[in-house]
Amino acid sequence: MKLSSFYPVICATRPTESRDFYVRWFGFEPTFEADWYVSLRRPGPPAYELALLDHTHPTLPAAYRRPVRGLLLNVEVEDVDAEWDRLVVRGGLRPELGLRSEDFGQRHFIVAAPDGVLIDVITNIPPAGDYAEQYVS
Repeated sequence: MKLSSFYPVICATRPTESRDFYVRWFGFEPTFEADWYVSLRRPGPPAYELALLDHTHPTLPAAYRRPVRGLLLNVEVEDVDAEWDRLVVRGGLRPELGLRSEDFGQRHFIVAAPDGVLIDVITNIPPAGDYAEQYVS
């Protein structure tokens, strides 16, 4: 299989608010907008894509017309402390998990998008102890 694209489509209860969140805080730009679907792209390189779909839209099979649940998007950045300051301290986003360093090799914090999608903002750090041995080179 040769892929030409790959991106998540979030089944949203509030696609407009979610669009505004990703545009304002994470630099995405709309590439298509309808009242039931929004396609977003973050210019690159590399470029990243994300789409938002009204969870009640008939393009989804009826059995799956539910809002997203249990989704965590990782956003790896160069300086997580600077992003903490921008998003939480100055931006006023509520942290779902405070800024901290993990033995498994991440310094991170988590905020939530309007539809409950969790955004884990991460800077990789050296892992501690046994975790260093678990990484595949």
